[in-house]
Amino acid sequence: MTFSEENYLKSIYHLTAALETEVSTNAIAEIMETKASSVTDMLKKLAEKDLVNYKKYQGVSLTENGKLAAKMIVRKHRLWEVFLVEKLNFSWDEVHDIAEQLEHIKSEQLINRLDDFLGNPTEDPHGDPIPDANGRIIKIEKHLLSELSDNQTGVCVGVKDTSSEFLKYLDKQGIALGSKIEFLSKESFDLSVKIKVDERELSISNKIASNLFVKLV
Repeated sequence: MTFSEENYLKSIYHLTAALETEVSTNAIAEIMETKASSVTDMLKKLAEKDLVNYKKYQGVSLTENGKLAAKMIVRKHRLWEVFLVEKLNFSWDEVHDIAEQLEHIKSEQLINRLDDFLGNPTEDPHGDPIPDANGRIIKIEKHLLSELSDNQTGVCVGVKDTSSEFLKYLDKQGIALGSKIEFLSKESFDLSVKIKVDERELSISNKIASNLFVKLV
């Protein structure tokens, strides 16, 4: 596959995972920042390779071959993110764009050795699951912080928004994967949330709380 074909497959994979349904060409065009006509041309190519199910004016989904191929691209991306953070001391807000380049390396042997070298991690630095060499994913039960009730406590296990700006904000607030967060209360006026993080009380917006995943403890 070309780099462009791999990027389309990965985008369709993320969209179908988020929406839990078939996706439209317009949704793909938006995430790929291109015209719908260009998306249609690419979908025809991917369909010929048995990577997507595509019929004009209907939704798009990945075939089993397409799902596995997409998972392998995601696997490479997330393993490289772990490598960059753990071995080269990049911060979690710096690694996405670099991993976007590294994910297109074709060598399966290299990626499997990288996986072993890193100790076969199951999550990337943002808490997203890493598919194994067979495409299997270990899922954990998690909730958005905004969904918790007063006095519930969770451990931060991931972020919904992986933008550099959001991750830098979390760094400033001392919130990271593994942080213990106690949900104290929600303000009815603007839905802002008062939390306690490692014995520090903070007030965060509903937008922030809606982009943090926690596992209840």
